[in-house]
Amino acid sequence: MALAWVMHQPAVTAPIVGTTQPHHLTDAVAATELKLNTEELTRLEQHYTTRPASGF
Repeated sequence: MALAWVMHQPAVTAPIVGTTQPHHLTDAVAATELKLNTEELTRLEQHYTTRPASGF
């Protein structure tokens, strides 16, 4: 779900996925098929606090 959310963010062009178990890779690939609608995205983002970019 988290990876699917990241892939719906226009500013993210290449999410970096690390795996420690083979099934983690299977789950990550499955996230590419998960389509989130506007209501789902809003619900997931309601507790997210945007922070300004830093360190550049």
